[in-house]
Amino acid sequence: MLRSLFIFVAAALLSTPALASVSAETADHLNATTTLAGYLAVFIFAIAYMVVVAEEKLQLRKSKPVLIGAGLIWLLVGIVSTDPVATKSAFSRNFLDFSELMLFLLVAMTYISAMEERRVFEGLRAWMVQKGFSYQSLFWITGILSFFISPVADNLTTALLMCAVVLKVAEGQDRFIAMCCVNIVVAANAGGAFSPFGDITTLMVWQAGKVDFLEFFDLFLPAVVNFVVPALVMSFFVPKGKPDSVNEVVELKRGAKRVMMFFLLTIVTAVCGHQFLGLPPVFGMMVGLGYLQFFGYFLRMTLPTSLAKKRTAAEKQAEAERIERLRYLGSVVPFDIFKNVARAEWDTLLFFYGVVMCVGGLGYLGYLELVSVMLFDGLGATLAAFGIGIISAVVDNIPVMFAVLEMDPTISHGHWLLVTLAAGVGGSLLSVGSAAGVALMGAARGHYTFMSHLRWMPVILLGYIASMLTHLWLGGVLGVFDIYG
Repeated sequence: MLRSLFIFVAAALLSTPALASVSAETADHLNATTTLAGYLAVFIFAIAYMVVVAEEKLQLRKSKPVLIGAGLIWLLVGIVSTDPVATKSAFSRNFLDFSELMLFLLVAMTYISAMEERRVFEGLRAWMVQKGFSYQSLFWITGILSFFISPVADNLTTALLMCAVVLKVAEGQDRFIAMCCVNIVVAANAGGAFSPFGDITTLMVWQAGKVDFLEFFDLFLPAVVNFVVPALVMSFFVPKGKPDSVNEVVELKRGAKRVMMFFLLTIVTAVCGHQFLGLPPVFGMMVGLGYLQFFGYFLRMTLPTSLAKKRTAAEKQAEAERIERLRYLGSVVPFDIFKNVARAEWDTLLFFYGVVMCVGGLGYLGYLELVSVMLFDGLGATLAAFGIGIISAVVDNIPVMFAVLEMDPTISHGHWLLVTLAAGVGGSLLSVGSAAGVALMGAARGHYTFMSHLRWMPVILLGYIASMLTHLWLGGVLGVFDIYG
């Protein structure tokens, strides 16, 4: 029965008069935007993305609908294509794009997981908790740290870390927690916008060769403006006084600082390999995974000696509590690289695959060229960039940026930076517009909500506009980069 149904659908698609334009297939795409298959593909993507948006309510992982959507869209492409070789080439090209990004992200996630397992982030959180900062200081410190940590540790991880600090310190202060979460989301997204490692969108732009590594720092000042403008306004509404300090001792596991050092060395390897040798960034990241594997081997082989030395020193000092902590730390496996790989955000990686392949399929059907003409030729590059940022607040910035890269519009270097900035910080306008915002709605459930974020949307929009104008001013007035060519 299923076979009969498939043959019926295929026959209906192939016999539809509107498919006549597909015969004009080019090396880049099909001319199938006005066909039944094209309309079905758009409908499938819309339904899949609506299910993604309702992830929290449906309790359904976001990767599931886009994986099915990607499969159905490419099934339609295969049915209507008149050149199977070209179709296979198009699929392979999109899959290669995803593979490079996935391996890059997998290594980065593995390092973040390793640092979590070695209690690096727990140690930072404990340090901040016991310092006894005022509410005003805590508001600014968590924002500034979010801004400067996210370029290295990515905006999602940074937002969750800072949220944990606020929830621990300001327990019972619901309004302050909500304000801090809004500030953290804005700061983490802004900080991630001027680094290839800060957000998936900036990573895609770097991997595509549209912006070199050092050129991302041209976005530093606009990113600062994007964070500071709303933070200044919000700071006037932060309550006076300070929360009670909490004494908490966190002992880092052995090798924690060296894992951080190897992560920085991995970043240097990726950047230097790309800048000086022309190798894709994933080359350096995979070499960095080798660093971590060898270091894990070193930790495992030297564990007995290390524990013996520390236990002897503790016993001499008669520190019973320290001995107990060492016994606990020594009872766990010192380091297992594959456990850290397993703890990577696989749902995010598979969601990324689904999005890339969905957008790639729609692009091969001809929709991205159509949208590119409407946006960049119709509105102009500057207004199109502003619009892309607004769209990113409603639709996740990953498919938006991948779609722009697939369109590959002929715009100046300064406008590529502007589009990158817009996609990176535009998601801050709504809580559902970025991975950081969505994650914090779960981590600070009951404190930080869609409505609590929406309350501050006007000042966030002010920061968004100010950051975009700052970038245009840097290019047009100061001539830091070409904004007109």
